[in-house]
Amino acid sequence: MLDSDLAKIYGVSTSQLNQQFRRNESRFPKDFAFQLTQQEFAGLMSQIVISKKTGRGGTRKLPIVFTEHGAIMLASVLNSKVAVAASVNVVRAFVSMREAISRNKKLAEKFAEIEGRLDGHDETLTELFAAIRQLIDGPDEAEGPKREIGFHVKDARNGKEAVGI
Repeated sequence: MLDSDLAKIYGVSTSQLNQQFRRNESRFPKDFAFQLTQQEFAGLMSQIVISKKTGRGGTRKLPIVFTEHGAIMLASVLNSKVAVAASVNVVRAFVSMREAISRNKKLAEKFAEIEGRLDGHDETLTELFAAIRQLIDGPDEAEGPKREIGFHVKDARNGKEAVGI
């Protein structure tokens, strides 16, 4: 994002923004902010229509470009209401993100613990369900004929067997 665009967003002049950038340059590594070359600026201007009615029709110095990280860092060095609010919001977002990650980590640990406890129960539950199914279905026919309940007595008179209960 160009310095002039960020200046509008943060409610400061482009010269104020660039002055704070220069005073705090150590906070802005090359992947946070850099100054366009003359060739890059010419290519940019060929894509953007600039009104000549605004006076000079452009800037005297090459613009500084800020990456996402640079724009956030810029909010911490500027002293406008918008920049201070943006800085506070960034800090709150990071705190919120850390809390969410922490909650998810605890949830994952708890889930693993419960999963470990249930792992041993799977076999027991399978056996329990098998026993219940057997009770519902009745005994297998392969077990042979059902045994009668009671006792068997041989009648000595006729040699026949009688069942008593």
